[in-house]
Parts: sequence; structure tokens; C-alpha cells
Amino acid sequence: MSFSESHGEVRGSTSMRTPLGRVLNLGSAHSGTTDFWRQRLTGVAMTLLMIPAIVVVMMVLGRNQVGAAQILGSPWVALILLLFIIASAWHMKIGMQVVIEDYVHDKRLKLAAIMANNFFTIVVALTSICALFKLSSGV
Repeated sequence: MSFSESHGEVRGSTSMRTPLGRVLNLGSAHSGTTDFWRQRLTGVAMTLLMIPAIVVVMMVLGRNQVGAAQILGSPWVALILLLFIIASAWHMKIGMQVVIEDYVHDKRLKLAAIMANNFFTIVVALTSICALFKLSSGV
């Protein structure tokens, strides 16, 4: 192997990646495109779950707590809303984390912002799931 081949110049093409980076298929951040694909996956999941979630919300509109509990008491309805909550919270977490990583340059502030983002996402998701379980159980 020649010097040029070991540094990315394979058969006329040039690469800015290190040999280890090419082997592991990782970029400079050492994480590859995991967040990119996870955000796309959650976006597709939200798109597929959005129509049933809107239908459920429209069915619950104008009803009292007993009527809402009757609709949300169905395991299928509760499952659809639970999956929608999880996909939305995960999508929100990834999106805000990417924005923080790209635009916050102070390392301590970035760490604090990412921790706050994770905490906020967990609180929103758990609050929504608890509300869903409370409404679906009729309590």
C-alpha cells in the first residue's frame, strides 16, 4: 500500500477521512449519522400516527371526563396515543440536541443545555403519559 492509498487517495479519488474513520464508517464526531436516522425514523412514526391521534382528539372534543375516559379506555386508542407521545418526545429531544450542538460553542453551557433538554423531554413525556393513563383509567 502506498502513502497516497493509506491517506485516502484510492484509485484517483481523494478523501478527507482517516483510515480508521473509513474502517469504522464514522465522521469527526465519532457518532456517524445515528441522530440523523433516528430523527427521520421518529418523523415517519409521527406522520403515520398523526391521523389516528387527530381522530381520537376530535372524538374527545366536547365530552366530559367520563366520555373521554370511555374513548381513551380502549387499549388500541391508548396505545396509539402512547406511541405518538413517545415518538414526539424523542423527535423533540433529538432536534433540540442537534441545534444545541451546532450553535452553542461554550462547552459548559452546551453540557448544561443538553442536560436541561434531556430533563425537559423526560418531564414532558412522563407528564403526558401519566395524563393519558389517568384519563384512560377513568380516575
